[in-house]
Amino acid sequence: MRDFAYARASRAAEAVQLVARSADAAFVAGGTDLLNLMKDGAEDHDLVVDINHLPLAGIEESEGRLRIGALARMADVALHPVVRRRLPVLSQALLAGASPQIRHMASIGGNLLQRTRCWYFRGEDFACNKREPGTGCAALEGRSRWHAVLGGSDHCIAVHPSDLAVALRALDATVHTLGPDGARTIAMADFHREPGHTPHLENALRHGELITAVEVPLPAPGTRQRYLKLRDRATFEFAVVSVAAVLRMNGRTVEEARLAFGGIATRPWRSPEAETALRGKPLTERNIAAAGRLLVQDARPREDNKYKVELVQRALQDVLGRFTGGSR
Repeated sequence: MRDFAYARASRAAEAVQLVARSADAAFVAGGTDLLNLMKDGAEDHDLVVDINHLPLAGIEESEGRLRIGALARMADVALHPVVRRRLPVLSQALLAGASPQIRHMASIGGNLLQRTRCWYFRGEDFACNKREPGTGCAALEGRSRWHAVLGGSDHCIAVHPSDLAVALRALDATVHTLGPDGARTIAMADFHREPGHTPHLENALRHGELITAVEVPLPAPGTRQRYLKLRDRATFEFAVVSVAAVLRMNGRTVEEARLAFGGIATRPWRSPEAETALRGKPLTERNIAAAGRLLVQDARPREDNKYKVELVQRALQDVLGRFTGGSR
């Protein structure tokens, strides 16, 4: 890791201007991912701007929505009474991520921006279009056990790592930002990008743009919610497959279904086809299985990761099957 300058910002606009002025500058909050990326040689920065003192850590409920400041820590959000009562899928996703120590350090904004754990991306000895555009993708012909079966391209098949982002995708959250050109709002559906020909461009942020908050609409009381994370060990591990489900039901009939998936795709994944297959129908094993088949109909597995195609369907059966018995 090469030497870099350090600055501390006291206002959001000041932080934005400091980063926007330098092509090699970055924000740092919890720092749990950025510093590792710099140590691994996956990122290089001349300037790091500390934003921890900005007033962006509040959690406020208003008019049927919960606004979560970008600097709120994962642990604080997971245990917030409104989140536990009205957004259990979000609480479960946060508590399934990282370790207790990291959850007390890592910020909500930083979690959304964390980068893939693909070993080819984080190892300087391998070709990686995400780290160095145009050099190739070693994962395409290498070990692919952890890699994506959906949303990949001939340039990248790295899996998106965030549990939080999967839950927020199912909740139809929005991301608020401040950039050199002012404030804007980005739907979670548009925040993360598929790799296509430009895998190094992972999200909709412009250089110097700072996440200030995430806003989540509060589901109606009685909405069924659950987050399931399957992983190789019980703690401090990234998802092999994950499912976030938010269902509104009338008896056993599904009125609305929002399903998001992690561990299987290059960004938090929603399947409109699977959701449509459930809407207006009873939540039976047959209908859940049909939704699962639609979810993976466009999957492009490789030899090492083809197990994910079946595993994610079984995970969906597990999550939705519990709703039939009234479990939340």
